[in-house]
Order: sequence, then structure tokens, then C-alpha cells
Amino acid sequence: MLRYLFDTNPILIIAAIVPAVVLLVQVYRADRLEKEPRGLLVKLLLMGLLSTALAAATEQIGEGLLVSWLDPDSLAHRFLLFFVVVAVSEEGFKYLLLRRATWRHPAFNCQFDGVVYAVFVSLGFALWENIGYVAIYGFSTALVRAVTAVPGHACFGVFMGAWYGQAKRYALRGDEAASRRSRHKALWLPMLLHGTYDFVASSGSELSALVFLAFIVILYVVAIRKVRRLSREDDYITPPENDWLV
Repeated sequence: MLRYLFDTNPILIIAAIVPAVVLLVQVYRADRLEKEPRGLLVKLLLMGLLSTALAAATEQIGEGLLVSWLDPDSLAHRFLLFFVVVAVSEEGFKYLLLRRATWRHPAFNCQFDGVVYAVFVSLGFALWENIGYVAIYGFSTALVRAVTAVPGHACFGVFMGAWYGQAKRYALRGDEAASRRSRHKALWLPMLLHGTYDFVASSGSELSALVFLAFIVILYVVAIRKVRRLSREDDYITPPENDWLV
């Protein structure tokens, strides 16, 4: 991909980057209680880029195995490819790197921080992925992905971060069982949404195109409302004995 990148018109690179930057700025502004350290946010973007490479490697292996077992045109192949190979690889690595970078970080002291962190990792992933697609396929791809794939990744990050922030709250208050359940939701819900997005988008019929349009509209509306509500209701997640510090 680097060869394509160096040979690509800078305008195309900018077109690939701008949608992610716009969404990053929006979620950063929504963090109303306490802005996150810029060094941590840069690290999360880099973690997102790293997750792209890791996911690409596992997807190549997984797709190779599926092709050896199933007809690539079969429904079973498409279902396993998008819900298991792609969704599990991409959302799984995002989550693993997100948790590694933030779970014990002292800045993680508000529930909405989970949303900020997860969206930054997700958009780091989308940023690098988008540059690759645009470098290969051109400006029309940049326009399409600016309103589909890039905000789609941001939405997956919103749902991951909503449950991830809740998991941190439960953990700090000593409820490990509830924290574990929330962490599980932070992982499987984005996987389910991601798999559905790819599966419907790849169907290729007029009906599936309408279903895909309805799906992304609902996904975006719900994610935007969730961000606004979580931002509005955000508070500190210090343990009970430290409540006087809030």
C-alpha cells in the first residue's frame, strides 16, 4: 500500500483524511467535563493504525481457510467472512489495543472517556484503511466512504466506548461481574453491527441496497443520540470512598 500512497495525488490523501478528522473533532468537543491528554489521543490513533495491520493479517488467513472449505459465492461463506473473520478481527484488535492503552490510565476518570478513546481507535483504523482504498480506487471512493465506512467505524466505536466506559465505572466501584458483562458487550455489539454492515453492503441487490441505506441511517441516528446523551449525562467515575473529590 505504501507504493500506492507515495504515488497518490495529495488531494486524494486529504480527501481520505478529512472525514475522519471531522468526526474526531466532533467527539473531542463532546467531551465536556475534562479533555483527554493529547499524547494519549495520538497514541490511540496509532493503535487504530496498528489494528488495521493486525486485522489485515488475520483476515487474509481466515479468508484463505474459508475459501478452502466453502464456495466463495455461497451464503455461508459470506456470513462467516463478514461476521466472523472481518468483524471479529477488526473490532477484536481495536478493543484489545484500546484496553491495553487506556484501562489503567489515570486520565480514564469519566464515563464518556470510554467513548472518546474507542472512537479515536476506530477512526485511526478507518483513517489508514480509507487512505488505502482512496489511493487505489480514487476520488469517487473517497466520497462514498466519507458517508459510509468512515462514520460507520465511528459508530462502532461509539457503541464500544459506551459499554467500555460503563465497565470502567463498575470496576472502580468493585462490581467485577457487572464490569465483565459490560466489557463483553463492548466487544460483541460492535462485532455484530460491523458484520451486519458488511454483510448487507455486499449483497448486491436493489433490495439489499435499500436495507443498507436504512441500516446506516438508523445506525448514525442512534449513535449521534447516544453521544449527545452520554456527553450530557457524563460524570466522574471515582470509587465511592472518593466521591467527595467529584
